Amino acid sequence: MVQRSVEEALELLARGTEQVVPAGELEAKLRASAERGEPLRVKLGVDPSSSDLHVGHAVVLRKMRQFQDLGHRVVLIVGDFTATIGDPSGRSKTRPQLSLEETRRNGETYVAQALAVLAGEPELLEIRHNSEWLAGLDFAELVRLAATTTVARMLERDDFTKRYQQGTAISLHEFLYPLAQAFDSVAVRSDIELGGTDQLFNLLVGRDVQRAYGQAPQLALTVPLLEGTDGTEKMSKSLGNTIGLTDAPASMFTKAMRVADRLLVKYATLCTDLPVEAIEAQLGEDPVGAHRTFARALVTIYHGAEAVAAAERRYDQVARGGIPQQLREVRVGPEVAPQGRIEAAALAVHVGFVASKGAARRLIDNRGLRVDGVPLDDRSAVLELAARPALVFQSGKNSFVRVLWQER
Repeated sequence: MVQRSVEEALELLARGTEQVVPAGELEAKLRASAERGEPLRVKLGVDPSSSDLHVGHAVVLRKMRQFQDLGHRVVLIVGDFTATIGDPSGRSKTRPQLSLEETRRNGETYVAQALAVLAGEPELLEIRHNSEWLAGLDFAELVRLAATTTVARMLERDDFTKRYQQGTAISLHEFLYPLAQAFDSVAVRSDIELGGTDQLFNLLVGRDVQRAYGQAPQLALTVPLLEGTDGTEKMSKSLGNTIGLTDAPASMFTKAMRVADRLLVKYATLCTDLPVEAIEAQLGEDPVGAHRTFARALVTIYHGAEAVAAAERRYDQVARGGIPQQLREVRVGPEVAPQGRIEAAALAVHVGFVASKGAARRLIDNRGLRVDGVPLDDRSAVLELAARPALVFQSGKNSFVRVLWQER
């Protein structure tokens, strides 16, 4: 950790920050912290509604890491209880509720992956689960909490307003979500709360509730939401447009190379420490080179510099139409392919290329499935695995698997 002046800290924290509310308060909090010699408590609440993190999640985690690098203590709240309610932010309908057991399982994976970004030293990181204080909240306390805001205030949220105007149902428990998140801030005595731009309303409710409970209100700091590799939708595993934190180096490099030119500077700013001006200049002169610079930096962050060269070689080999030497292997026996024969569409489902045979057949129609480099052109094609004990099965340009026949 390097000691920095308040001015240097503000410059560091400005990168990738969308909004600070109230404006100017960040400097005041940093100065007060320096004068007291006490670190700020910087909160991030995460609902473990899924088990896998991607670089979109890492945007706010990297902001937390910046605060850690400045010597402040970050509090990562795993919302195992609030996830059972479901965050209504950006939703056009009520989110399905998860069980506490599901959210706790996802939370374990979330924390392990978050530590790929955050420093784990106890003086810099505090990990809490909000079931600690929310699960045992009695009804009297819930009434007190609900009395800190009004229905009119809740309907100021864009998503609630739209749903109300459209006649789309809003369940009462959804109004409790911002209040539960705000109570987290009371429980951990948050000085600053971080979140995506879609979280600003929830963060500001936290300020109101802290005041009602006699605490100094937290500062709200938001970071941009990151579009997925498709260049349009918000990054989401369900849309297949993510770069996962646990992706293999070669996969991460390839996905980074696919980022749209118009989004590359944003990705470099939010996902790496690359100099923004240098990336902008390189993008104007050599777009492919700029993507390579970004891809190398990203792989280095999550896998180390030694993984970059092999990942780049694999990318180049596939780009030239070649087949990589190192492939995932799947062994197939008679229980999957009776008499050593299997429909290509069924094999595509078995190895995880697609979710259904219909999707596999559509791939074949578009020459998107290959065997040993040769495109399949018959959607009913049957592969004789017993006659060829090993084959390379390929989906699209970059998904490969070596299929090995194994007689039982």
